Amino acid sequence: MEKLAISLCPSCTACPEVAIEGDYIRIGEAENTVVLQKQEWNVLVDLIRSGQLGSV
Repeated sequence: MEKLAISLCPSCTACPEVAIEGDYIRIGEAENTVVLQKQEWNVLVDLIRSGQLGSV
C-alpha cells in the first residue's frame, strides 16, 4: 500500500497528520508522534464508531 497522509488541519501543512504506511499508522508531527499497528488502529476506529469514544 502506498503512503496515505491526511492533515488534521486541511488549511495548512504545519499541523499534525495521520499517515498510513504499510502496517503502521503514524499520528502527530515531528517528535510528537504516536505509531499504531493496524490492529491498534482498528480498535481505535471501532471505539469511535461504537460511541465509546467521542468529542471532548
